[in-house]
Amino acid sequence: MYDNLTDRDLDRIIEMAWEDRTPFDAIELQFGIKEKDVIRLMRREMKESSFIRWRKRVQGRPTKHAHKSQDTELRFKSRQQKQISLNRISKKKYS
Repeated sequence: MYDNLTDRDLDRIIEMAWEDRTPFDAIELQFGIKEKDVIRLMRREMKESSFIRWRKRVQGRPTKHAHKSQDTELRFKSRQQKQISLNRISKKKYS
């Protein structure tokens, strides 16, 4: 499932999953990975204690689930998030 993702993609998925206001739908749109697969990825890539802490934080959180969020248009977006275009991070250079 994750074989076609680069290390940079995996890092970005984990970063987006940790962000409180990035819904799982955005991860699915950008990388084609459903919520249940993001959870599997997080379990695989993180220490158990970190995964448990993350899972408690995001479980049922309205901002992580777009269909539960009422205020999607007025939501804050980070400057990094503006640079995302479908499946790739555009014009962002990594050192």
